[in-house]
Amino acid sequence: MSVEFPAMSKAFTRESEAEEELEVVPAALPAKNYISPAGYARLKSELKQLVEAERPEVVRTVSWAAKNGDRSENGDYLYGKKRLREIDRRIRFLSKRLERSEVVDPAKRPKTDQVFFGATVAYANAKGEERSVKIVGVDEVDPGHGHVSWISPIARALLRAHEGDVVRMRTPAGEEEIEILRVEYI
Repeated sequence: MSVEFPAMSKAFTRESEAEEELEVVPAALPAKNYISPAGYARLKSELKQLVEAERPEVVRTVSWAAKNGDRSENGDYLYGKKRLREIDRRIRFLSKRLERSEVVDPAKRPKTDQVFFGATVAYANAKGEERSVKIVGVDEVDPGHGHVSWISPIARALLRAHEGDVVRMRTPAGEEEIEILRVEYI
């Protein structure tokens, strides 16, 4: 015996099966999200911009496009719905990151030559090449400006060491010794 079901309303189907709404979050993120006050402010500002400006504008566009009739060939509607999903996904991600954030202000740290979160560290490798890195939160990484995550291999090697110490860092080429030249909190 075969049972036939009435056709499902288009409102309950996806426009494209390929458009899966999977939230992409790196698996190796730490439980605590240490972040500087400036980094926290940037994330908060981005969230506010998305919620108060971008999302309402896209909703208005989608609403207008939906009134124009056939939605299957309506570029404004299709693009708007896709952009709305992207914005909502980013809002969820930022909300979770901010909720788990622990703001650490390096400027409030007592003067020390020991490396902690927020330190700017100048070091030299065995070849005598000098480099400088600032240890920041996962959401603030900017290799071009020397900002490395506190969970990166270089930061893990440097953390808790003192100015003048020689530490070992694991690299793809093997272990490397680096000497800490200066530690600053700026």
